[in-house]
Amino acid sequence: MVTYRLGQAARILGVSVDTVRRLADSGKLPTTRSRGQQRLVEGAQLARLAVTLDPGEENGEATAVSSARNHMLGIVTRVVRDKVAAQVELRCGPFRMVSLVTRESVDALGLKPGVMAYAVVKATNVVVELAAEGRPGNPAVE
Repeated sequence: MVTYRLGQAARILGVSVDTVRRLADSGKLPTTRSRGQQRLVEGAQLARLAVTLDPGEENGEATAVSSARNHMLGIVTRVVRDKVAAQVELRCGPFRMVSLVTRESVDALGLKPGVMAYAVVKATNVVVELAAEGRPGNPAVE
């Protein structure tokens, strides 16, 4: 069983530690205690919660303000395998990342829901979109 401290869970979800504490206190994120009395979250529970979170939304507006970097820490939320290939889904803060890799790689890395992993993006181009506040024609910008 993979477990994470609340700080690690916050980093994976892209939220504050206080938010994770509130989720735990409300019962939305079950926790256990370590021998040292630290609160721990089971990886599979964290993955289930990550899938249900409304990505990047707070008060109806997107909260992400910067372009994604090429290394994004996240949690595996789903793995679909066949004989040769596998589809791996990760939740990296507000982003859902999907990767197609070999089944051999998935097995060698031990990827399954609840495991912390990085999504590493290599692309020849990057799309940058303006938030509603930055669009031309918005009186607040002009």
